[in-house]
Amino acid sequence: MSLLRVILCIIFPPLAVIDKGCGSVIIVLLLTLCAWVPGVIGALIICKK
Repeated sequence: MSLLRVILCIIFPPLAVIDKGCGSVIIVLLLTLCAWVPGVIGALIICKK
């Protein structure tokens, strides 16, 4: 995982997982809308896989 991807996960999580598939983007978007921190955590976990 590159440094740019980690920064993107922190700033705008749904954009960081856009290449992982539609389901991942929707999940991270919903988590981000509920609260920013769960969205960041979800994006980091999805990007690490």
